[in-house]
Amino acid sequence: MNNTALILDPNDNVGVALSDLSPGQSVILKNQSIDIQDHVLAKHKFALQDFKVGDEILMYGTIVGEATKAIQKGGAITLENIHHKTKNYTLEPGIYNWKSPAITHWKDRTFLGYQRPDGQVGTANYWLVLPMVFCENTNVKLLQEAFENALGFAIPNPYEIQIKSLLEDWKQQKFTESVSRTSNTHKSKIFENLDGIRFLTHSMGCGGTRQDAESLCALLAGYIHHPNVAGATVLSLGCQNAQVSILQEKLKNLNSQKPLVICEQQQEGTTEQLITKAIHETFQGLIKANEYVRRPVPLDKLVIGLECGGSDGFSGISANPTLGQVSDWIVALGGTTILSEFPELCGAEQNLINRCTTPELAEKFVHLMEAYNAAAKRVGSGFDMNPSPGNIKDGLLTDAIKSCGAAKKGGTAPVTDVLDYTEYVKTPGLNLLCTPGNDVESTTGLAGSGANLILFTTGLGTPTGNPICPVIKVSSNTKVAERMPDIIDFSTGGIISGEDSIETAAEKLLDLIIEIASGKKLTKAEEKRNFDFIPWKRGVSL
Repeated sequence: MNNTALILDPNDNVGVALSDLSPGQSVILKNQSIDIQDHVLAKHKFALQDFKVGDEILMYGTIVGEATKAIQKGGAITLENIHHKTKNYTLEPGIYNWKSPAITHWKDRTFLGYQRPDGQVGTANYWLVLPMVFCENTNVKLLQEAFENALGFAIPNPYEIQIKSLLEDWKQQKFTESVSRTSNTHKSKIFENLDGIRFLTHSMGCGGTRQDAESLCALLAGYIHHPNVAGATVLSLGCQNAQVSILQEKLKNLNSQKPLVICEQQQEGTTEQLITKAIHETFQGLIKANEYVRRPVPLDKLVIGLECGGSDGFSGISANPTLGQVSDWIVALGGTTILSEFPELCGAEQNLINRCTTPELAEKFVHLMEAYNAAAKRVGSGFDMNPSPGNIKDGLLTDAIKSCGAAKKGGTAPVTDVLDYTEYVKTPGLNLLCTPGNDVESTTGLAGSGANLILFTTGLGTPTGNPICPVIKVSSNTKVAERMPDIIDFSTGGIISGEDSIETAAEKLLDLIIEIASGKKLTKAEEKRNFDFIPWKRGVSL
C-alpha cells in the first residue's frame, strides 16, 4: 500500500491521505502525479481532478457528496466545499453473483460453547436479572449488591447473609473466590460453570407510548432467550404498561423455554418479601445454570454482530473491511452475521439491495430505511446529520462517506434476512438489523436479536460493552490502540502502515474471536465491567 495516500476504487475522483500532506508535495495515484495544494491531514481527502460547483464526489465507487465550491486538483476536501449527496437507488436489483471465500483453514475449527436445548450456543453462561419498569431499578440494584457481595465483593448489603446461608446449606461448601481466565477477573468456585449474574436497569416500561412498552417487552424477551443466558429473574411492579403477560407472549413467540423467576411487588407486599422471594428462587436457578458446561462446537454456531462507533477516516479502509472478511468466512461456514445501524447505510443502499436474496427483503430494507429517515426529517434532522463532531474532525465529512465505509463491515455476502428492531435472528447468513447509529442503543439491539458476540470497530476509541454479549473492540489505527490499551482488543493499524493485508488481519481477528467465544480470554469491556444497556425508543436517534 502507498504509505502516503490511496484511492479506494478506480472510479473515485478523490484520494485519501494516509499521512499528513503539505502544499507542494506530490503523490502518485491513478498513474498520475497529484500536486497537493493545501494542508491535508491524515484520514482526510483531496481532489484528483478540478471540480466545479455541482460536481459529484465519488468514493468507494459511488456518490458520497457534491461540490459546493470550485475545488482545484490537489485541493483539500472539506465541509466548506462539499455537502452530503447519495446515489439514487432502485428496487430493481442488478445481477449479483457471490464468490464464496475459501474456508479450508476454518472448516474444522471449533470453539467451546454452551449448548442450549433449543439449538442455540452461548459464548458465555449468565443468569439475568431485569426490571419490567424503571420503578424496580432500586430493587434490581439491591439484588445486585447482595449477590455480588456474597460472591466476594466488598459492598455491604443486608441481604448478603441470606445468600451466604444458602451457599453454606448447599453441599456444605464455603464460598471462595479465585482468579480465573485473567489475572484481574474473579469467578466463583461454587458455581464454576456460571460466568456471572448480569443486572439490567432502564428508564422505560411506563409513561411512554404503548408501542414503547411493546418494544421493550420484545427486547427483554430477546435477552432472556439469548444463547448466553441460562435463565432470568424478572422484577415487576404490577401496574405498568410493560406487563409481564406481554413479555411472556413475546417469549412464547420465540419458543423460549428458559427458566423464569417472576416477582411482582404489588402482589408480594413488602420490599423484604419481594427480595427474599427473588433471592431464594434465583439461587435455585443458579444451581441449574451451573449444570451447563462448555463443549466443542463448530464455528457455524457463531452469531456475530457487526458494529462501529467513534469512527474515523481509516475505519472504512482497515477495521471495517477486516470485519467484512470475517463476516464472509462465517457466512461461508454456515454461520450468521448481523449488520446494524441503518443511518450509517445511507448511500450504500443499492449495493445492499442488489445483494438481497429476494425482492421482499429488498422492499423491507428500503421501507425501514425510508420510514426511519422520514421520521428524522419530521423533527428537522435526517440521516445526513448522523456524523458526529469527532467523525468530521477525523475525515468523515458526510454521512455517505461514513456509511459507505461502515457498510464494509458486512463484507460481500448475500443478504439472507432483514430484521426490524427487536426481531430475533432466524436465518443463517448476513442479516441487516434496523438500529440507530447510537453505539449503545445499537449494541443493545444486536444482543437482543441474538448476537452471541459483537465485533465493534472504532477509530477514536469508545468503552462501550454489553451485559450479556462479549464486545470485541477493533481499532482502525495503531495510535488509538496504543493510547487506549485498556479498551482496544485488536488493532488493524498494520493495514494502514502496510505491515498487514486485510486477510491476514482477519485471520488474526478470527483466532481472537475463537479464544473469547471459548471463554479463554475476556474482552477489555468485560474486564472493565462496561455493561451498557439502553433500549431504543422508536423516536429519532441517529
